[in-house]
Amino acid sequence: MTAPEGRGIAGFDDSNTFRILHVSTGNVCRSPITERLTRHALCDRLGDPLGGGLIVESAGTWGHEGAPMEANAELVLADFGADYSGFVGRELLDEHVIRADLVLTATRDHRAQVISMGHSAGLRTFTLKEFTRLVRAIDPATLPDAHDEGMVERARALVRAAAALRGWLLAPSVDADEVNDPYGAPITFFRSIGDEINQALDPVVTALTGVSARG
Repeated sequence: MTAPEGRGIAGFDDSNTFRILHVSTGNVCRSPITERLTRHALCDRLGDPLGGGLIVESAGTWGHEGAPMEANAELVLADFGADYSGFVGRELLDEHVIRADLVLTATRDHRAQVISMGHSAGLRTFTLKEFTRLVRAIDPATLPDAHDEGMVERARALVRAAAALRGWLLAPSVDADEVNDPYGAPITFFRSIGDEINQALDPVVTALTGVSARG
């Protein structure tokens, strides 16, 4: 069987796109919320979810293939004005990791599972909160200008900078880089997780695009 082409395969080159893959367990709660909030934030800044060549996807390490997202996850997205329609759950496959330029996971366990799949994923896989913490420490002036060099080049430089910082900027606590699973929880807990994810995404999307949120 021939391995699919992608970032983990030597010689693959696609300078026009930058793929962000969000990973959780079932791909029905946390990663769908994170995927759609990322797209919503990109729309807010760029006017187009695919603006600048950024592609946002999600999958689950024990993904419910073909399943819709949880109803409470849809309600959370509606609270933010984000589009939840048409979502279909996916099980995490090698090809998803191979093609991703940046993998953001809900927990450290998910991160470890992604890295264990190989495909040179270690330097481009972070928990969401870990990546947020690292991004906050990066001077935006050191990144390529999105207008001059393109958003894809800026995004790739951001990932390299975050990977270089990882061993120097440690988490303040064991659970600081985790997003808890709201599966089966009441809507109030889902909303708290949604707020947590949204707050973590804001500096990430700003750093990726070079554009701050409106308002």
